[in-house]
Amino acid sequence: MRHPLDELTHWMENHLDAYLADLAELVNVDCGTHYKPGVDEVGSWCARMAVHMGALLEWIPQRDYGDILLARWQGNGRGRLLLSAHLDTVYPIGTAAKRPLRREGSRLLGPGVADMKAGLLSGFYALQALFALGMADFEEIAFFFSSEEEVGSPVSRTWLAQLAPHYDAGLVLEAGRPDGSVVVARKGGGFLRVCVEGREAHTGIEPEKGASAILELAHHIIALEALNGKVPGTTIKITQVQGGTARNVVPGAAEAGVDVRVVDEEGRETIEALIRSTVNRTYIEGTQVRLEGEIDRPPWPPNEGTHRLYTLARQIAHELGFEIGAAISGGSSDGNFLVASGLAVLDGLGPVGGLDHSPNEYLDIESIVPRTVLLAELIRRLTAPA
Repeated sequence: MRHPLDELTHWMENHLDAYLADLAELVNVDCGTHYKPGVDEVGSWCARMAVHMGALLEWIPQRDYGDILLARWQGNGRGRLLLSAHLDTVYPIGTAAKRPLRREGSRLLGPGVADMKAGLLSGFYALQALFALGMADFEEIAFFFSSEEEVGSPVSRTWLAQLAPHYDAGLVLEAGRPDGSVVVARKGGGFLRVCVEGREAHTGIEPEKGASAILELAHHIIALEALNGKVPGTTIKITQVQGGTARNVVPGAAEAGVDVRVVDEEGRETIEALIRSTVNRTYIEGTQVRLEGEIDRPPWPPNEGTHRLYTLARQIAHELGFEIGAAISGGSSDGNFLVASGLAVLDGLGPVGGLDHSPNEYLDIESIVPRTVLLAELIRRLTAPA
């Protein structure tokens, strides 16, 4: 009798061409978070695939984002697992037409190929392999597809928190790190906005009557960047700046986006207090400053549940002939919300890729088969009869 890993590998090798065709179809859809028609198109593709595989579907309609999808498979075995992926990317409309999926040597390049169309697809193919080979002994598998993960899952986070207590473990299908590592911890964080109101005036005739919102904002940008290093592991980066209305007008309004990352709750509280103290100061007379947003994505610190899942995944990878490390990521994912709700979670289980959110985002073709087999076997062992 062949070993399950051999059977799964053989099945996946025979279905690699189909996987690559599906990947091209998904990558070549514009599905930036705020382009609802594109996100819904990817969601509909996933729904068709899930129904074809015998799933029960639950749609969670959205007005401002793509619709959220939950697929469930019921079985007669043991073990309840929650798989998690997201439908959206960060790329603007037109990117898919300009940069459709293409191959360069051992890599596939395209918008969202690693983050995270390949991981999403590996979830489906891992389950298909288990079903086809009679290895599906679970009680329930749920596959959750968030539609706005790239902006912090403002809606999906509530559903993830509600689902988490009903499952034994969560498997998040973000891409494996460039060195092949899976993710065992992530920073939390949030997006803040510093908004300044000044006073407009003609820059040539009576500039002294104005109060420059941009100049006030510049002082705050420098002060906020200076907070880096004050709290261990915490980073603060200014990501967007806007201001002014015309070349000859003292700017009456300006704002800056601030990306904050934290490693633990203590750090979150400390840096939030420092930021608020910094923003409360006024440098230019006649201006007013306010802070919007919050640090609302919980950190995912190292924990016993994740370590248990990582140990099992590492053993499976070793049996497959490769090694996986344990990475702590500065970025957050939907896994942060699952961990905060008490679920044991392992992340970065998709095929290996990198350079996310850039024109050079790539996927390692050679990693598709072994990483999908790793995922399938991890599901099988977590739900195998005791």
